[in-house]
Amino acid sequence: MAESATAPATGPGATAPVAEATGISKRFGATVALRDARITVAPGESHALVGRNGAGKSTLVSILTGLQQPDTGTLRFSGESAPAFGDIDAWRSRVACVYQRSTIIGDLTVAENLFLNRQSAGSVRPIRWKHLRRRADELLGEYGVAVDPAARAKHLTVEQRQFVEIARALSFGARFIILDEPTAKLDARGIDRLFGKLRDLQRQGVAFLFISHHLQEVYDLCTTVTVYRDAAHILTAPVAELGHQALVEAMTGESASTATTTGRPRVAWGDATELLALDGLTLPGACEDISFTVRSGEVVGLAGATASGNVQVGEAIAGLHRTRTGRISVGGKTVRTGSVPSALSAGVGLVPEDRHLQGLVNNRSVAENATLTVTDQLGPLGTVLPARTREFARRMIRDLDIKTPGAATPVSALSGGNQQKVVIARALATDPHVLVAIRPTNGVDVKSKEFLLGKIRQVADGGRAALIVSDELDDLKVCDRVVVMFHGRVVAEFERGWTDEDIVAAVEGVCGDTTPATASPVSAVPAPSGADEHGR
Repeated sequence: MAESATAPATGPGATAPVAEATGISKRFGATVALRDARITVAPGESHALVGRNGAGKSTLVSILTGLQQPDTGTLRFSGESAPAFGDIDAWRSRVACVYQRSTIIGDLTVAENLFLNRQSAGSVRPIRWKHLRRRADELLGEYGVAVDPAARAKHLTVEQRQFVEIARALSFGARFIILDEPTAKLDARGIDRLFGKLRDLQRQGVAFLFISHHLQEVYDLCTTVTVYRDAAHILTAPVAELGHQALVEAMTGESASTATTTGRPRVAWGDATELLALDGLTLPGACEDISFTVRSGEVVGLAGATASGNVQVGEAIAGLHRTRTGRISVGGKTVRTGSVPSALSAGVGLVPEDRHLQGLVNNRSVAENATLTVTDQLGPLGTVLPARTREFARRMIRDLDIKTPGAATPVSALSGGNQQKVVIARALATDPHVLVAIRPTNGVDVKSKEFLLGKIRQVADGGRAALIVSDELDDLKVCDRVVVMFHGRVVAEFERGWTDEDIVAAVEGVCGDTTPATASPVSAVPAPSGADEHGR
């Protein structure tokens, strides 16, 4: 599609863009984070910025908000050059960002949060609390935010905290607000109210840069969309002139006719043993009525964006969450939900989402980390024999090609890819019937990624089953089937032969546009009732 970029305003009486970035490049070592990128946002506009993970969106936001300096390029606000790097007050008066993770301090009141570090006229002047609350009430009233200034912020809803953050940004004089995944933690009604408030502010001349993984929201709210891919600007176009399919193609760089296959022959799964079954699984605030199966010899992908609930489903299979209703069975035997020992004894192995926080004990050795799940096999009567631990670890190091000076090396000394191999080694140590791998290649290099996915494939080829929970297309290409979740429900299922466009469209909630022959679509539904502040 031909580009229809928003050009800077020119000519007598023309209004300058509220924000204009041109020729922006940024490198972090050998990594190119942005390459000759650009974006222009007009006053009062709601402008969407979309792209897959690693497209460069976060780096652009850090530059637009003054947190990073570009290596090349220029940045202007309302026709004037950007403030000097480090001049925080000047940046705040031009731009603000409302992040997915709230910056509101829960133990302070709304008024204190609105005027943090501005409570009094001077550093030695006492705080006039009644005056502060009155100022807060006037500010909230000016922008139609119905929140008690004296209320503790921790008692506010996610939606109310977002409104307070927007009001705080506007109080500095900024008329350009970046919204980073603002709907990820909101239910359908909250999203409607947020969009209504944003439209009201647009009529007052406030411009928004809207970043979201849910493309339908782009069509619901925005007038212009900019697409980034592989650290570069791809196109800017009026939303009304860009169809869902064309938008997804711009994000992925792949046309609908280009299919993805694993290169494996089609398998008839009817005779294979059912190793994992979920029946009507409901997790409060995360997902509702989730049902699917994984058979021996099969790798199934469970795809979805941040608020889809797919990670929580994967964790529930491993015993990390207690379900409200539904049944999880492994090899035909029911697993007690919310019990890690029950999941382990049933034959579930887990590769957690974050190896640093959930997967490794950084000050312990490779051997100790790799054998945490099998300590009962390393000595009699509950003891752990060092020689048996070392031998077990050496075998795992050899089988997974872990690059380490030795089994006694601290796991923190390994590269990211080798640390992830240790995590997978531990998950495989119990010889599980079902391996659940959550974003298994996150933060590893290409070679390690291929090795890790190949190892997961080997698990299934050996007669067991694997579930890959991820929104990364490369992770999913090793799968025999892909089940897609959106806002807590299964919305589509794809056999081999799917395209990147198929998966992205379903993950972004626009799979109803076209139904590929390889998909079994399910109607999209609102997020489960009672969703908490994490969209869970």
